[in-house]
Amino acid sequence: MRWDKHHSILVRHPHDLTVAWAQRVVNLHDSSVTVSAIETLSVSIGTTTRIRVVVSHNGSETLPRHWFIKLPSLSWRAWLITALPQLLQTEVRFYQEQVTSVPVLTPTVLAAQRQRGRGTTLVMADVTEHGAVPGSPGDALTVDQALSVIEQLAHLHARFWQKTRHKRHWEDALGTALAVPLMKRGLNRAGSAVPTTLHHHAMQYARQRRHAMRFLASGTQTLVHHDLHPGNLFWQQSQPGFLDWQLVRSGEGISDIAYFLATALAPETRRTHERELIERYQHQLEKQGVVTDLSTLWQRYRGHLVYPFEAMLVTLAVGGLMERKSNLELIRRATTAVEDHDAFAAVGI
Repeated sequence: MRWDKHHSILVRHPHDLTVAWAQRVVNLHDSSVTVSAIETLSVSIGTTTRIRVVVSHNGSETLPRHWFIKLPSLSWRAWLITALPQLLQTEVRFYQEQVTSVPVLTPTVLAAQRQRGRGTTLVMADVTEHGAVPGSPGDALTVDQALSVIEQLAHLHARFWQKTRHKRHWEDALGTALAVPLMKRGLNRAGSAVPTTLHHHAMQYARQRRHAMRFLASGTQTLVHHDLHPGNLFWQQSQPGFLDWQLVRSGEGISDIAYFLATALAPETRRTHERELIERYQHQLEKQGVVTDLSTLWQRYRGHLVYPFEAMLVTLAVGGLMERKSNLELIRRATTAVEDHDAFAAVGI
């Protein structure tokens, strides 16, 4: 399709969110509705630039007035890390091509566009419009909340079980190339959040990351979120919804479980309930026709704990991607999980 600036919703900066721009978004849904104003409520800069706005229009209540917009990051560090692997473009592609077949709660997308050389813009209804509560990265979930998330992940993974193929992602190659300097920087910045007794194993993992990634990619493939910390959840009453699909890919289902339990639960809660939660995951898979072996799930779970540990340290190393206090808390949680399960040994490090 030929690019047409009069119909494009692509913007580069929060200042570009004008009434005329909002009107183009609304026209995609109802061209008889007129936009009269747009007010910016907040701008947050991390892996993307995230903007919350209120749009005044004369349409019905079915057309949202609170919007959540994602643009490429205005932070040069974050942009360098996310531009090559095209993370925001991946999320737009997910909403354009896959979201209707995903059996979990996701935000309502109002507009999504990506154009080579011109940028990427994603416009969603803000989940707070109808009373949902967005999560925060530092949240510590209850066991009941964790059970709800585990059950939804089982539905997601069962739907795509053995129906996707693993392919190499740019961020995998980039992560391997930068693994050693980023791990070293992350450990230095983390201070006491990571015991010095773990530093040697962490650096060995970084040096042998390609081997570890091959091991972690060897399981049965399905569709995975790949970044499921508490800040990427929202809650519609007691039901969890899933945000931020920038890293969605083919992967092993238990990797989502490991990432989630390592980051979303306080260590004592995880220690007490993780076996029960993984058994619930297996049970929900089996209810949907997916037969798995619990001992194998448990062993793969142990190995996949290395990734949330690395991801949180890389987040800290890059800087500006997550509020520091929350980042350090997630590092502490993931570190404890790695220590509890000797996760580096589980991937042969």
